[in-house]
Amino acid sequence: MNTKLNIGLALGSGSSRGWSHIGIINELSKLGIKPNIVCGTSVGAMVGAAYVTGNIEKLETWACSLTKFDVARFLDINTSMTGFVNTERFHHFLNENIAGDDDLIEDLPKVYAAVSTDLETGREVWLREGSLVQAVWASMSMPGLFPAIRHDNRWLVDGGLVNPVPVSVCRALGADIVIAVNLNGDIVGKHFIKSTDKSKTGKNQKESVSGKLTELVREYTSLSFFDDEEDEEQPPSLLNAIAASVNITQDRITRSRMAGDPADIIFSPKLSDIGLLELYRADEAIAEGKKCVQRKTAEIEYVLGRA
Repeated sequence: MNTKLNIGLALGSGSSRGWSHIGIINELSKLGIKPNIVCGTSVGAMVGAAYVTGNIEKLETWACSLTKFDVARFLDINTSMTGFVNTERFHHFLNENIAGDDDLIEDLPKVYAAVSTDLETGREVWLREGSLVQAVWASMSMPGLFPAIRHDNRWLVDGGLVNPVPVSVCRALGADIVIAVNLNGDIVGKHFIKSTDKSKTGKNQKESVSGKLTELVREYTSLSFFDDEEDEEQPPSLLNAIAASVNITQDRITRSRMAGDPADIIFSPKLSDIGLLELYRADEAIAEGKKCVQRKTAEIEYVLGRA
């Protein structure tokens, strides 16, 4: 393998499916592949930041310990109705598992960028300097769940609205080879498929957002619009409508962006059954991430060897 290559890792958006990034990074490391350019969108920005700060193992431990109860505690309704996520709790999570408030992107040992969206102009914003925590937060600010983030006199929201898999950012920052992770394949319509009963004990019990999780959210928020017991004649619940809309947007944009700027190696974890807020299914996502790399080992060696 040519060790002089600049290898870029483009980690895509995909909410709960993003835990698969951890499995992919760990498996690539076993093959001796350690990208020196890391670009992420939304959850990809968060996992990428944990990787470049050396906190990927800490993040994995935390993710695999999550329960539905823990996820519900992250959800709250503030009086301004700007989002559903408890921002104070989320800030604490970032400080404990990703980076401190004083950590700067320009001080990182690898080239890093997070992708966000300017809410006023719709332009793509690359966050390449300044606070790492703020960059991650801005990249993850999914409308409806997080409030927009004020940065350099702009209101920023989730980067998945403009560039769900930031291959182009890796190229622009000098990557010779780009390894991309696309979490948005085969996701459209999945939120409206009724899941079968898969009774299972423990923290990985498979229940959709419309099941036990919304029951817990309802308990903490006391808001009736989280009631997800809907029939086919009723409009989708608020969270299901948000999730389906995000899925459609990211699927269409991902197809367009990657057709125009394809990666050299693409991983597409099969995780379409994992819902928007099913963060407690990290074990499954990480395992599928590892399998993605294992299935393409020969291709990886061929591409890097040829380069």
